[in-house]
Amino acid sequence: MEKNPLERFSDRVDNYIKYRPGYPDKIIDYLETEKILKAEYVIADIGSGTGISCELFLKFGYKVCGVEPNKEMRDASEKLFSGYKNYQAIDGNSDTTNLKNNSIDLITGFQAFHWFDLNKSKLEFIRILKPERYAVFVWNTRKEDSDFLIAYEKLLQTHGTDYKKVKHNNINHKTVKDFFDSEFKYKEFENSQKFDFIGLKGRLLSSSYAPNENDEGYEAMISELEIIFDKYNSNNSVSFDYVTQVYSGKINK
Repeated sequence: MEKNPLERFSDRVDNYIKYRPGYPDKIIDYLETEKILKAEYVIADIGSGTGISCELFLKFGYKVCGVEPNKEMRDASEKLFSGYKNYQAIDGNSDTTNLKNNSIDLITGFQAFHWFDLNKSKLEFIRILKPERYAVFVWNTRKEDSDFLIAYEKLLQTHGTDYKKVKHNNINHKTVKDFFDSEFKYKEFENSQKFDFIGLKGRLLSSSYAPNENDEGYEAMISELEIIFDKYNSNNSVSFDYVTQVYSGKINK
């Protein structure tokens, strides 16, 4: 049975919060230097999930509207950011944000663009975005430059329920350029995580395409994960290395 996109992460919130990677602080400096982001800006983070991406902006003092359709993830973000007066969680999605016309200075989508209905979302972004403002789309793209990461990728291809269909690598430069209808800016940053086996297991189970404990295929997947970890760990640790890809551009009417 195909998973409902709005419910894919409902039972993965705890692992998502604990084990998904954050984003380099250098992104903020880059966006400010390029004049894509300015001090007074209000940001709409679309598909904000539990707020990992929102935190990047909140800790630098920006006002953020986290637009997220999944109730469990949205509730988690409200709990995490209860101390921030400049954070608001919005029940909405990329084509129905429930934000006011021309109310947003910057649209962001972290690890989310590949879930959007691009035609409907573009119309919605034009509606909520102020003139001559930018949208920024970001992915942490896992490298495959070590024996461990190559083996992990094969595990996902073998055991992921719909991994090939939903992986964000299906999005490329041309997809983003077509969305912007114009030239876009592109920047890469290094990012990484280190895990013991418990962390590695949690990282795997934070993914919507990984079978959960009561699902068919779970035991086989975890057994293979143990084999991979035992083979490739160094001092009881493995490294997840990413390229953080940042696309930015103006959305033309």
